[in-house]
Amino acid sequence: MRSYFQKFRGEHAPLASKASFKDIAFAWGGGFIAIALIGFLTQSLEYPLVLGSFGASCVLLFGFPKSPFSQPRNVIAGHFLSTLIGLLFFHIIGDMWWSMALALATALAVMLATNTVHPPAGSNPIIVFLLGAPWTFLITPTLIGAVILVIVALFYLNLKKSLMYPSYWI
Repeated sequence: MRSYFQKFRGEHAPLASKASFKDIAFAWGGGFIAIALIGFLTQSLEYPLVLGSFGASCVLLFGFPKSPFSQPRNVIAGHFLSTLIGLLFFHIIGDMWWSMALALATALAVMLATNTVHPPAGSNPIIVFLLGAPWTFLITPTLIGAVILVIVALFYLNLKKSLMYPSYWI
């Protein structure tokens, strides 16, 4: 048991290198454009496209675009599958704390099994339960919003000469 608690001290690995001001400014611009577009479309079309987890998606897309978690298949499928699972548990099993926990754990397992892990999407089952979301939540804001994020990332990230996005599609 003693060695278990000793693990809490960490490995003393070096801290990750800090991003340059130029990279920080570029990431800021991408996050601003992506969420501004989603917000503008939501207001203009009077159609809900904003999802709280999209903020964290922007951190990955524009701060860490080469990460496997930032690739289009992960962003789109991760959000879609996690929301679908949240909706299934919410509407079929019911609005109970243990159902929400099962939904989150199942979404995590499905993303791992399908190699579509997108950490921000892990919050989608919780969001479904908190909002009491209808089935249409799967398409809007989830699917349409995730696609918009990827489209913005495609156009914006490729403006940077030293970057090619995505690393892969499928």
